[in-house]
Amino acid sequence: NVLGVVNPVREIGNIARDHKITFCVDAAQSAPHMPIHVKKIGCDFLAFSAHKMLGPTGIGVLYATDEMLGKMRPFLGGGDMIEKVTLKKIDYAEPPWKFEAGTANISGAIGFSVAIDYLRKIGMEDVNEHEKSLTKYCMNKIANLGNIEIYGPNINRIGIVPFNVRMFSCHDVAIMLDEQGIAVRSGYLCAQPLVESFSKEGVVRASFYLYNTKKEIDKFIEVLREIAV
Repeated sequence: NVLGVVNPVREIGNIARDHKITFCVDAAQSAPHMPIHVKKIGCDFLAFSAHKMLGPTGIGVLYATDEMLGKMRPFLGGGDMIEKVTLKKIDYAEPPWKFEAGTANISGAIGFSVAIDYLRKIGMEDVNEHEKSLTKYCMNKIANLGNIEIYGPNINRIGIVPFNVRMFSCHDVAIMLDEQGIAVRSGYLCAQPLVESFSKEGVVRASFYLYNTKKEIDKFIEVLREIAV
């Protein structure tokens, strides 16, 4: 979400298992950009959001192993999550249904399903390669500009380029880019402790997806060059 770094989640999971630590992966910023294989990762839980991958807001996915689902008690009550109720006892439905209380977000699920089908038709490997190409192209272009500070490593990253223009606040840069029809994010990017470790005032984040092009990056660089002069 901040640096675009692809973390070694499989290796992290191995360490977690060696120490008997429950391993949960936040895949909100990876599931839209690359193939995800929960069995290969070996995680106990994995979560991601629909709106990060062309779907509607207000719905997402939480994967859990059968073992974890069996251990957990439901935290919401409602229709369809019970097998039988008496005045003295509740028999819960089998997982995952015991966690699906009440009326589901039906329209959201349908919209999310369409988005997933669309991405699968394109191919997540192709999405990944396209974004890698755009990220490398943008990083190389920005590196040739003056008064720009880029954050994070140059390798093993995808889809995100965080930076600052030295003489302006990140929010001012975002506004100037917006005035030229270029959408970026500015601030702490939902990760204030991390961002503050290298920029107290926040950063500007340029990000790419399957619909972005090198021509759009060229326009972005052209405007950024004028700002940074």
